[in-house]
Amino acid sequence: MSADGWSSVLVLGGIRSGKSAFAEALVAGAPSVRYVATAIGGEDDPEWRGRIEAHQRRRPQSWTTEETGADPARLASLLAEAKPGETLLVDDLGGWVASLLDPARQPNDDVATVVALAEAVRDCAARLVVVSPEVGLSLVPATPVGRAFADALGTANQALADSCDRVAFVVAGRPTWLKSAADEPGILTDVQAEDAGVTTADHDAMAAATPAAATPAAATPAAAARVTAATAATSLTVGVARAPEPAPVADLSGTVIEAGMDLPLPDSDAGPDARDRLDRLDLPGAGIGVLLEAVEFAAATQGTATPRPWGPVRVLLLDGRHGGGAAAGTDPGEADRRAAQAEAGEGALARLAATADADIVVVRVPPSGAMEDGPVLDEAAVDAALREGWDLAGAAAEAGREALVIGACGAGTEAAATAVVAAVTGAEPVAMLPRVLVPGARYDDEAWMRRCAAVRDAMHRIRQEPRGAKDMLAQLGGADLAVATGAVLGAAARRMPVLLDGPLGIAAGLVARDLASQSRHWCLLVDAGREQLVRQGADVLGLTPVLDLGLDLGEGANALAALPLLRTAIALAGTLGVHPALLTAPGDDGLSDDGQTGA
Repeated sequence: MSADGWSSVLVLGGIRSGKSAFAEALVAGAPSVRYVATAIGGEDDPEWRGRIEAHQRRRPQSWTTEETGADPARLASLLAEAKPGETLLVDDLGGWVASLLDPARQPNDDVATVVALAEAVRDCAARLVVVSPEVGLSLVPATPVGRAFADALGTANQALADSCDRVAFVVAGRPTWLKSAADEPGILTDVQAEDAGVTTADHDAMAAATPAAATPAAATPAAAARVTAATAATSLTVGVARAPEPAPVADLSGTVIEAGMDLPLPDSDAGPDARDRLDRLDLPGAGIGVLLEAVEFAAATQGTATPRPWGPVRVLLLDGRHGGGAAAGTDPGEADRRAAQAEAGEGALARLAATADADIVVVRVPPSGAMEDGPVLDEAAVDAALREGWDLAGAAAEAGREALVIGACGAGTEAAATAVVAAVTGAEPVAMLPRVLVPGARYDDEAWMRRCAAVRDAMHRIRQEPRGAKDMLAQLGGADLAVATGAVLGAAARRMPVLLDGPLGIAAGLVARDLASQSRHWCLLVDAGREQLVRQGADVLGLTPVLDLGLDLGEGANALAALPLLRTAIALAGTLGVHPALLTAPGDDGLSDDGQTGA
């Protein structure tokens, strides 16, 4: 068992509950993860295939993938072959059961296969997280096939819940621990009692002898005993349901920033509810078009189907300096001038901020080394920069700002961001590195080639180095990217949306994802601009640009330019009533007393 008290966890949850994201967060700190995919089909179902691809894009580059859809028995074999020190994530058990029940594999002893899997989970030497749908809370399926699937999955969930050290249940992105210790007492279920040959009277007597709220200290050995494998049954330990996790407190200054952080998730139901409500709005036209993405995002992050437009916004303008070839073609005085402009309320960024109800905080960070020569920061500097970004997000929240915009005006930032995105995604750096623009709308291709050489040499240098999130910041990213990463994490911890639109923000989003997978759900890509770097990183993050305007006003300015339009769309979606022809009753405006959509 690991130092934090568990070797195996079963994560249960309904559709779109956030169970997969929670499971990914549990293993985010592992240097490498073997992702075991159980899904089958998708060849003739674009929507299902899209779901699978979305999961694939979410996985860090350091993960490897095993597929068991074609052979359910292979899952138990993989678990048996796993070595100590390895980390496995199985997602999910529903796909495994669907494959198990395939008519082509019948007749088959499905119960024996489930028991074998439960034993493999119990005996697995690796650190293991298993994701599974919870289908027992819905109506009994109307078809024989549906009932067979629900029964089989329920049986499998019971067996694995007993085998795992811990069991979590995720609802609306909020986890509750159902089982928090391997020896936690529970009940013997009807299914297991029948399989073990226990009579109803015996079962009732056992249930009466074991208080439902017993704690491990109060449980007797008999009450906690398991039915042995010789009886061909597996006992189920059902823990006492814990109270929901408390809402994050205002003071998060003591939070440790490390891989595997547990941050909140947006409301997984509010976004789809807002989308459905848009179809009924009293609009003379067909709707808000591509701005739907912004409405769904606002609804999810605010937890309501009737979101309101964001109020005051804060722009963090990061002024970082990178040494070596990363800054080729850049005049250091230009970065100073841009920062001074913003502080004086002058220039394009300041003018856009004034019209978008935004203030600007210029953040000057220590210089970073030459990536081609060695690490650009040491470990202590990385931690300090992450903490600074975290605290900057906290200061924005305390000042009443409702969204964060990441901007940059430093020297060498684009090359550093390119190196990080390439290292994380495996993409070709030369294909992503932005060209070097100089005053007069001219491009300096010689400087671009020097930047390419710097990124190439840095990638070669780290080819055998660890690829963890903090490693990427120390080896390639530098202080400005570390501060931006901390700001993304700090905003997510405080349920504050982050608007991205440039290389630094996208690179920070990728690194933040590898520290806390939930953080990416608090990010919105307003406009991808013209940079392939931004599009590549956004694709891996699973972010779809709201707009495709091709803006290139400078990082941070693009988001501010589009912000009034986003606010307009969100205001319409949140305040307009339902079209009179669609009202369910006289006087029904489509809103309930709490501002939600009416039934």
